[in-house]
Amino acid sequence: MLLVSAPILGVPEKAALSQVIDSGWLTMGDRVREFEQAFASMHGARDCVAVGSCTAALHLLLHALGIGPGDEVLVPSLTFVATANAVLYVGATPVFVDIESVDVPLISVAEAEARCTTRTKAVILVHFAGYLPDREQWQRFARLRGLHIIEDAAHAPGLREVGTFGAAAAFSFYGNKNMTTAEGGAVIARDPDLLDRVRLARGHGMTTGTHQRLNSRTPQYDVTMLGFNYRMDEMRAAIGLVQLQNLQEWNEIRRIIAVLYRRLIADRCPAIVIPFSEPRTSAYHIMPIVLPRYASRQDVIDELRTQGIQTTIHYPPVHQMTFYRERFPGVSLPQTEDFAERELTIPLHPQITSAAAESVVAALAAALKTGALKAGAQRGTAA
Repeated sequence: MLLVSAPILGVPEKAALSQVIDSGWLTMGDRVREFEQAFASMHGARDCVAVGSCTAALHLLLHALGIGPGDEVLVPSLTFVATANAVLYVGATPVFVDIESVDVPLISVAEAEARCTTRTKAVILVHFAGYLPDREQWQRFARLRGLHIIEDAAHAPGLREVGTFGAAAAFSFYGNKNMTTAEGGAVIARDPDLLDRVRLARGHGMTTGTHQRLNSRTPQYDVTMLGFNYRMDEMRAAIGLVQLQNLQEWNEIRRIIAVLYRRLIADRCPAIVIPFSEPRTSAYHIMPIVLPRYASRQDVIDELRTQGIQTTIHYPPVHQMTFYRERFPGVSLPQTEDFAERELTIPLHPQITSAAAESVVAALAAALKTGALKAGAQRGTAA
């Protein structure tokens, strides 16, 4: 099966894990700190905080910014559910905002303006598929309203622009991301006080960690806030240090494959829309396409699967999921819903060859041809 995403793991990662096991120190030690410094340096930041997941990163950021009950946070519905969940974790209310268009499936500034109230305290910008929104536009929007900008950068590691939009950025190192630590995440914040609050809350609000106390004169510590258990362990940090060395090269390979896909699809499947037709900065995390209205997405999925090609969907809209639909009834986001009904994600990762990309597009073309014939037959029967 040609997978939508696939981690690249090998001998260097195994060696790094063995070194951690041989050291006898498994959590929150020198490797976590080294990984934090290396990841921050790649993004032009002074420091960062490594955590257990991107969900944890988002929760910690909202908590550290003092967002809570009675507050509202603008979020896209075209995202993984964790983006909205984190808002609920702090007792605030997620306010779902439509995307710009099928071509630009990023949260819309105009729609965000329409949904702002006196209770709005922040906006979470999701860098969908690895593509960045207009930074200056969003900074003007937030500055005029006194809002915090939080970047959900799960799809965009390795871009130096990430973490410069506003208060902070949250990253994911899940197994299907551009680089992985299996589970894991990180926070980049330019304000050192904000980063300190995140770091403190990561480990139960404790003033020192176990590794720090090992190397100090006293085992005493204090707890100065209500915190969480969102630490990263040494094994994940060790994998991350190896992966980080390859991230820029892997992102470049993703870019090359994405360019090839665009050329092949334009030639063989012109009815398919590929979002982000205008150039913009990206980490090329996934390859979303939008099928023509006459095509049955399930038929296309089934046809590609018979050819040994996995596909998936990014994303079922959060506002239409049972949990959120019951709590926030009546939400209508036409652009998001149209995009989500026709979006299909095809394989994109550094192990994709040009021949594999050509086979994916050939299978797409065949599936669409079958779909067009079916649609024509149905129209003829109806006539």
